[in-house]
Amino acid sequence: MARIELKDVRKVYGGNIEAIKGVSLDIEDGEMIVLVGPSGCGKSTLLRMVAGLEGISSGEVTIADKRVNELEPAERDIAMVFQNYALYPHMTVRQNLAYGLKNRNTPKDEIDRRITEAARALEIEPFLARKPRQLSGGQRQRVAMGRAIVRKPSAFLFDEPLSNLDAKLRVQMRVEIRRLQRSLATTSIYVTHDQMEAMTLADRLVVLNAGRIEQVGTPIELYEKPETTFVATFIGSPSMNLMKLGNGAGWKMSPEARLPNNAATIGIRPEDIVIANGNAPGPVRAEVQVAAVELVGAESYVHALTADGSPVVFRVPGRSAIQIGETMALTADAARFHLFDAAGKRV
Repeated sequence: MARIELKDVRKVYGGNIEAIKGVSLDIEDGEMIVLVGPSGCGKSTLLRMVAGLEGISSGEVTIADKRVNELEPAERDIAMVFQNYALYPHMTVRQNLAYGLKNRNTPKDEIDRRITEAARALEIEPFLARKPRQLSGGQRQRVAMGRAIVRKPSAFLFDEPLSNLDAKLRVQMRVEIRRLQRSLATTSIYVTHDQMEAMTLADRLVVLNAGRIEQVGTPIELYEKPETTFVATFIGSPSMNLMKLGNGAGWKMSPEARLPNNAATIGIRPEDIVIANGNAPGPVRAEVQVAAVELVGAESYVHALTADGSPVVFRVPGRSAIQIGETMALTADAARFHLFDAAGKRV
């Protein structure tokens, strides 16, 4: 296990294209950090810089208090799990698991012991004699994880390892990854663009945007107190509704809301919007027309448009009787507002 530190790390391509713009981050021993953000935000590049697969233009990366900027990947005592499994097709599962250990001159009885432990933990014991082509996608990913586990590295690095799996298997595998990471207590960095995956796996989330860190915190901290409008709309599904202040044709505010003078945008989570009863004005109110209703099991997501064409999403329990084209009034409690200034920063 090891602590990982990034100090003002930058990555520049071609002399002027800055992909990583001064990232600093402390990852504690045994912590599971998830890097999340949209495509092109720099999360995989940052992970590869920690792994040694990408050079560092400036700044410093340390693993277990040791500067690793100039070290080759094999010298960093990390194990990486890739999106495409990266298994040797001509080797059996057992041979794939043993390969890295043999290269390190690990004694045979120790190799056998580690393979047995990893295979039992990952439930791949029946497949040890098979080749990768004889396995399902989920089984291959378990083997890829096993190859990392038997190394007993200082840190695990995961680069979108579940993106090739179907939805049901992704849920099963992320539960398995979290269980294993907790039991092994190995420092881990996990990259994903799936915010649900990020929320369920992370001890702390790192939200990246255009090569910079937008916010770092526990999943619940980022959900309940997003520091920017970017985080507010990226974390949570459906995403937060944002509206500009003013009494225009869309949302209307009543004086009782008493919002700070520097508040320029209000954010409201879909679960905090309710259908208005009667003519009570409420602190914020909108007349909307329903555009779509999504039934997702225990609740429905209603997509609507305000009078000025602004979209709004809210939740209703169970199977909703709301019809497309229906008009209604919505309201929300000011105590549940998220307020942001003109620059998109939390007030």
